Amino acid sequence: MALDAGFLAAVAAELKQIAMGARIEKVYQPERDTVVLQMRTFEGGKRLLINAGSANPRVGFTAVSLENPQNPPQFCVLLRKHLSGAKLISVSQPAFERVLVFEWETRDEMGFLCTRKLIAEIMGKYSNLIFTDGDEKILAVLRPVDFTTSTKRQVLPGMRYEMPPAQDKINPLTCDAHTFLTLVKAGGERPVDKWITATFLGISSGIAREITYRVAGKSDALLSEVNDKKLFAVFDQVFAAVKEERFEPSLVSDENGKFVEYAFIPLTHYGRYQSIKSPSAVLDEWFGKRDKEARVKQRAADVLHIVNNALTRVLHKLELQRGELAQCEEGERYRKMGDLIVANCYRLERGMTKVSLTDYEDMHEDGSFGEVEIELDPRLTPTANAQRFYKKYNKSKNARVELTKQIAIGEGELAYLESVQAALNTAETPTDLVEIREELARSGYASKSKMIPNGQKKNAAPGYAEYRTTGGYRVLCGKNNLQNEYITHKIATKTDYWFHVKNMPGSHVVMLLEGKGEPEATDFTEAASIAALFSAAEGAPMTEVDYTLVRQLKKAPGGKPGFVIYHTNWSAIVSPNKEKIAQLRVK
Repeated sequence: MALDAGFLAAVAAELKQIAMGARIEKVYQPERDTVVLQMRTFEGGKRLLINAGSANPRVGFTAVSLENPQNPPQFCVLLRKHLSGAKLISVSQPAFERVLVFEWETRDEMGFLCTRKLIAEIMGKYSNLIFTDGDEKILAVLRPVDFTTSTKRQVLPGMRYEMPPAQDKINPLTCDAHTFLTLVKAGGERPVDKWITATFLGISSGIAREITYRVAGKSDALLSEVNDKKLFAVFDQVFAAVKEERFEPSLVSDENGKFVEYAFIPLTHYGRYQSIKSPSAVLDEWFGKRDKEARVKQRAADVLHIVNNALTRVLHKLELQRGELAQCEEGERYRKMGDLIVANCYRLERGMTKVSLTDYEDMHEDGSFGEVEIELDPRLTPTANAQRFYKKYNKSKNARVELTKQIAIGEGELAYLESVQAALNTAETPTDLVEIREELARSGYASKSKMIPNGQKKNAAPGYAEYRTTGGYRVLCGKNNLQNEYITHKIATKTDYWFHVKNMPGSHVVMLLEGKGEPEATDFTEAASIAALFSAAEGAPMTEVDYTLVRQLKKAPGGKPGFVIYHTNWSAIVSPNKEKIAQLRVK
């Protein structure tokens, strides 16, 4: 669902409560459409995230760490110039629109006090971020809008800022009883929720359904089925809370834990909901995973293209090889035909095209023997015909050996590509993606210049995720094959424990003992759960995980990065809990 004006009002109220008087310490632009302001508030350091992208636009404090590019974009450089050290003096939401205006007190190039404004328009695909001076003259804009883009409103540096064109709807914060009841009578037989969203400004369908439910006991009631005065009373109660800044943010999820909806009031019509004190925390929960998936998909598009093409090629090749291997089973029939011709050579003559010979190895229940019909080359002698079949037999026998080797190689390549695909799903930062690109370049799937463009450099040592178990043991988790190889063969010692999901691509997980002695069962379960979560089995209710001592591992000769061989291990069946594992993560 889209961020509506009511929820934006809740975010504005939170910002006014926490961030008024706060100063900007740093300005970042981790994504093309995302700006992060590191602020020092009375409650400590806070990161204010403003996303003006078309997919997941929003404003709010965030606890999610985003990796920043080495070279900041021009918009970020300009914000740093004007807003470094600036103090927040005002947060407003004009006319209940999906717009937040941040006013800052700072100093100009001459050192005189002045004001600057940062205007966040959170309007779906029309979202934007505009930076102006105190008189609202535009100094910079994240996404310029000229005449080729819109004939109604242009947003360009040097122009004076204007609010987006007003919608033909009524502001719910200023609607009185008389106007409301008049509109209800003119509404006809429409569903209440559809009438509310079509008539009033900035109201999401979830809020409209909740208002309907509180009036009629169901969320799909018609206007003719409800008492108009009761409808106004509930409507007025909801938006009186907005005017008084009394918000109760809630988040609704289904039985599988997937988020369904969020709002600035409890959504009682779902039957079950989770109340969360901070609206920013709601947005972090709702958009966190979506943002990560979108970032990986956007930045790894070329990698995914290479991996998917390679997977298609390998699968097609394996299908052909397996078909040829099945045909090699005809080899035994060729040998038998050669043997029969040799055994009956005295009965055959050159020029025969076909012969039916008795197969004494094929005895029927009645004591008779089967007959085998053999096609002969009339140009060859019987002995030469036998040699022809023996050659076919030898060819199929050699092909079977070679095809078996090639199929094993192909299956190994398939497993490797699937492990890269799994690593792309668990990648969290641009550095993770750079390491995957480096890995593919090393493995020969693409040139290094194509895989690591724009002078990007990977770290000297691969990164990894770190956790700490209940018993205090460090657990390292690789998020790609380079990280897997690094933590398994460079960091872990022979007496540490190694974990990996059984018979599936996934992360290497190492539990470091560091002289602490044998871990408890809880520590083993937590480490195995991490291995299950960061694998192709993610989401399965029960997952089998192999674990063994690092000294039992051997690198496969000539194998791809991260591949190991082991023959001695234990197994554990675990049910990973994402929230509990997240709490074990070392920040």
